[in-house]
Amino acid sequence: MSRRALRRLRGEQRGQEPLGPGALQFVLREDDDAEEGSKPGLGGSRHRGAEKEGVRVNNRFELINFEGLEEEPGSGERPDGTSVAAARSRGRAKRSAEAKRAGVGDRVAPPEQSNSSGKLRKKKKKQKTKKNSTGETSGTGLEDIEHVLERLEDKGGLQRPSPPALSAKRHVLYVEHRHLNPDTELKRYFGARAVLGEQRPRQRQRVYPKCTWLTTPKSTWPRYTKPGLSMRLLETKKGLCFFAFEHSEEYQQVQHKFLVAVESMEPNNIVVLLQTSPYHVDSLLQLSDACRFQEDQEMARDLIERALYCMENAFHPLFSLTSGACRLDYRRPENRSFYLALYKQMSFLEKRGCPRTALEYCKLILSLEPDEDPLCMLLLVDHLALRARDYQYLIRLFEEWEAHRNLSQLPNFAFSVPLAHFLLSQQADLPEQERSSMRENASLLICRALTMFPGVLMPLLERCSVRPDTTVSSHRFFGPDAEISQPPALNQLVSLYLGRSHFLWKEPATMSWLEENVHAVLQAVDAGDPAVDACEGRRRVLYQRAPRNIHRHVILSEVKEAVAALPPDVTTQPVMGFDPLPPLDTIYSYVRPERLGPVNHGNTIALFFRSLLPNYTMEGERPDEGVAGALNRNQGLNRLMLAVRDMMANFHFNDLEGAREEPLDGEADWD
Repeated sequence: MSRRALRRLRGEQRGQEPLGPGALQFVLREDDDAEEGSKPGLGGSRHRGAEKEGVRVNNRFELINFEGLEEEPGSGERPDGTSVAAARSRGRAKRSAEAKRAGVGDRVAPPEQSNSSGKLRKKKKKQKTKKNSTGETSGTGLEDIEHVLERLEDKGGLQRPSPPALSAKRHVLYVEHRHLNPDTELKRYFGARAVLGEQRPRQRQRVYPKCTWLTTPKSTWPRYTKPGLSMRLLETKKGLCFFAFEHSEEYQQVQHKFLVAVESMEPNNIVVLLQTSPYHVDSLLQLSDACRFQEDQEMARDLIERALYCMENAFHPLFSLTSGACRLDYRRPENRSFYLALYKQMSFLEKRGCPRTALEYCKLILSLEPDEDPLCMLLLVDHLALRARDYQYLIRLFEEWEAHRNLSQLPNFAFSVPLAHFLLSQQADLPEQERSSMRENASLLICRALTMFPGVLMPLLERCSVRPDTTVSSHRFFGPDAEISQPPALNQLVSLYLGRSHFLWKEPATMSWLEENVHAVLQAVDAGDPAVDACEGRRRVLYQRAPRNIHRHVILSEVKEAVAALPPDVTTQPVMGFDPLPPLDTIYSYVRPERLGPVNHGNTIALFFRSLLPNYTMEGERPDEGVAGALNRNQGLNRLMLAVRDMMANFHFNDLEGAREEPLDGEADWD
């Protein structure tokens, strides 16, 4: 490194050293360049190694001349043996000769022009040399730091760990933000111009308080104001964060009004409530169902998106949609609204033709409480993965959760996983060895599924409009007895799977592969394979009655065959769209205030007096504080007698005799 560069690093730039007695001197030479000679300057003696042709100046207020940074201290020669000054003089002579050849050598540039060109040239040179010098110094500094770290590691015996693979970093329920937006998937199918259209300029006109991932706010929505919904952190345990939504006192009052409106069975009451509280979540969910029943899908989806927007604005700062480590207890009524809003949005996305986005929503719902799985998303995640053609994810989920969740005991996983293996083996970009291995795994898994659930085959072929051969249809293992002998809970699961995913098996290649494995299973049955009897005993034990979360999932799925297979004790219960089949161990954070109970239609006397006196209520219709539902019949009888006395006291009898003596209007005209 040259002395000038060292002085520059130390901060000793030209113009900062003390001035000498002969510092300011003008020294002009005859061989000045045309561009440099036109510029006057302050002259003086320079330090050694800076002797140049042309104007000799020692300008104390000029920046460092970077042209000499590459020179070694004390050397005035280039590597080829020539001096630096001689090389520069030859370069100037060459440039002047070229200028004369071009016809501009005789002309003298004006002083202003020459000054400006000289400044620009010097500026470019300075910038170029500055970049080179900084790059060299920074690179040297980084190399020094790396050498120091390596020496420290060698001394301490430490090794830098290699970065883990991407698949090891992400949880199986990891949610990608970019896949939560359906426009991303639609752009891939139809292009950005067809999807967005004129939405961009409209959205720029209005500023929203917060950027959200689940929905995109619309200009047609009411102005957002905090409705009193918030989220708090309950506890952190084993790397998991447990959260819960909270209702303020104002929101609780609106919630009580909503429950009254639901009991009235009049959707207009909910509409009136939303006019005063446009971001009440349960009202939006209930009104969305009403719009969907009236086939107004656009309005129903808009209401669900508004509910999600409201709840996302209430998120806790630590609540993450993608980490898979945040939990929401479904037993709390305040949390159920978020579950149901996500599920309804996922259903709309699937019908809209966005299975990849719907799969991300499914993983999000499953990550909120994967152990309990209150909405039983395991009955749906395989279907969405196959529709989105994400076969690798389905196989990975099955391999990681089979050990502790027994996913192979669910008919949907038992048939979807081998189908995913087979569809992967059909891809032409895979090596032949890998394709054959996947096909063998697919055949092995589908044989196990047919052995465990023989009642699936004939309904599946019937839905796919495929007529089986007589060997299969007449066999006792796959015949009508297989479907009739299924337990009720298994019949619900099979009906749900076939009603949702039967069209995935309609491909001719898939049907031919299924036919091969059906004949292989029949050969094993005829040979007396002990696995057949083991699977039959397992069916009788495991599928006696479905848990409550499966019933809840069947109701939300609205698959007709599965809903028809529900037990009577479930179908006779009133099912509300904002809270279908609430858990029996619900955790209430606040209690609804006491209100008048419904009319007891079995009590004729009470109904008669209520028709006469609308304010009359029996004491038994309001439970006592000490004992729930207790009837104080003595007080009820006393109130009844007081009501009768009040009614009799208000009767007024007109004087009929006086009324007879008075002539009626118009009688005089008849005389």
